Amino acid sequence: MSTILVTGGTGTLGTLVTPLLGDAKVRVLSRHAAGPEHFACDLMTGAGLDAAVEGADVVLHLAGGPKGDDVATANLVRAAERAGVGHFVLISVIAADRVPLGYFTRKAEAEKTVVASSLPWTILRAAQFHGFCFDAVRAAAKLPVVPVPGGMRFQPVDAHDVAARLAALTLGAPAGRVPDLAGPKVYTMRELVDDYLRAKGKRRPKLPVRLPGKAGRVYRAGENLNLDAETGTGTWEEFLAEK
Repeated sequence: MSTILVTGGTGTLGTLVTPLLGDAKVRVLSRHAAGPEHFACDLMTGAGLDAAVEGADVVLHLAGGPKGDDVATANLVRAAERAGVGHFVLISVIAADRVPLGYFTRKAEAEKTVVASSLPWTILRAAQFHGFCFDAVRAAAKLPVVPVPGGMRFQPVDAHDVAARLAALTLGAPAGRVPDLAGPKVYTMRELVDDYLRAKGKRRPKLPVRLPGKAGRVYRAGENLNLDAETGTGTWEEFLAEK
């Protein structure tokens, strides 16, 4: 029986992945120990990591946030190298190396750290989850006039589809950079906003806005997308209906 350490195991994705890991012994890394197989660690400082990683066969790194992914991943990789982990699995984001925004660039640096390590590894890039798009349009729809960035498109993916793919990769052999995973359809920001307002039974005037700078050019060119990615089955419309 293999031992799998999951960072971010109590988060949105982690709670979906861990039940899919079969007969493996699963350890969950979190800030506060909440059970016999939960390890209290601080990824940003590395405190507690060696004890959590010791004896693990696989590390599935799901923990992330708006800041610090590069630092947290570097600390975790070093601990995994010291422990002789046999497989390091990282979730990343489509276009991590193309979108000039902090979250993306830190994900790209995290990828580089994993690739440059001595660990056998697998990296999956996924599109933004439905929940991310939902939160974005919900926040915008609270305004009297909803700003809609022109030319911005997304391929939102169902978190369940990502979880299933990650579980299969984690239980398999190291595979390097695997095909990206996106949702089955591309939506403009205007479409996402309209769908949300319709589902909520609301009406709001919309104001087209132009994203400035290099990031705006990247989004208008569709460089945040991967139209050749593998696709999940869960749709934005189904997600809205459930919400």
